[in-house]
Amino acid sequence: MANSLNGRKVAVLATDGVEQVELTEPVKALQQEGAEVHVVAPQGGTIQGWNHFDKADSIPVDKALDAADPGSYAALVLPGGVINPDQLRLQPKAIAFIRHFVEQRKPIAAICHGPWTLIDAGGVKGRKMTSWPSLQADLRNAGADWVDQEVVTDQGLVTSRKPDDIPAFCRKMIEEFREGRHGGWQAAE
Repeated sequence: MANSLNGRKVAVLATDGVEQVELTEPVKALQQEGAEVHVVAPQGGTIQGWNHFDKADSIPVDKALDAADPGSYAALVLPGGVINPDQLRLQPKAIAFIRHFVEQRKPIAAICHGPWTLIDAGGVKGRKMTSWPSLQADLRNAGADWVDQEVVTDQGLVTSRKPDDIPAFCRKMIEEFREGRHGGWQAAE
C-alpha cells in the first residue's frame, strides 16, 4: 500500500546514543509510504548513532527541538538505545513534546528503550506494551501491562522489543499511523 501516508508529517525524537537501526529503518519505511519525516533532537546538526555498544554513523537532525511544533506532526517515533531515552528523560522540552502526542491521542511507535520516555510523559498507565526486557519493571511500576511479544499495539501505541523486531514494528507502525488519532484511552493525569 505504497504512499498510504502521503501528506502526513512524522517526528522521530532522538538524541546522541540512539540505536541507529531503530531510527533509520522506521524512517525508511515511513518515507516509502510517502510520509514527510523529521528527525527532531534537542540540538541541531547531527546526533551520534550507535550499534549496540559501538559508535555508528552521525545522523542529520532535521529540526532542533526548540523549533519543532508537535502540533504540526501526525505521529511520533521513539527509537531506543540505552543512552538516547535516558538523556531525553532529563529534558523537560523533550517530555513536553512527547506528552503532546499522548494527550492528543496521536499514534506513537516506540521500540527497545524508547518507551522509557513515555513513563515521564504520562503515556503508559493502563496500556498494554512491550520493550527491551530491562524496562519491564519500570513500565509495570508506572502502570503498564508489560508483555514479552515481538510487537504490541494498544489504541495507536505501537511497541517492540529490539532491532530483530523492526520488520513487524514497521508494519504495525504504518498501520497505526495510517489510522491516525485513536480514542478510548485517557492519558494519565
